[in-house]
Amino acid sequence: MQITLTLPESLTQTDTFNQSDWLREIAIALCQQTNLTLAQAAQLAQISPSELQQLLTNRAISATTESDAIDPDNEPEELILESLHRSLQQVRDGKVHPISELWDGIDV
Repeated sequence: MQITLTLPESLTQTDTFNQSDWLREIAIALCQQTNLTLAQAAQLAQISPSELQQLLTNRAISATTESDAIDPDNEPEELILESLHRSLQQVRDGKVHPISELWDGIDV
């Protein structure tokens, strides 16, 4: 993926921000909104992922990593805990099936 961003001249050089500063701020915003992964945002900001991670950490912002974006099985901890609690309650209520029936009806 190639990211190209052209900023107007009026924004690229101000008293407090230069083009690199703007690219970094845009990358942070896109990373925070989970539109870009950490690696993609670092590429946009033209800094290393570890430098960007430090900037995000300083601002208490979490970032999506490549493995988070790729792995469809990454569920939020809340959903995992909720499922675990539901399963434990089913066991307490006696709603269990013998392991010998686990694969019954599944034909590949």
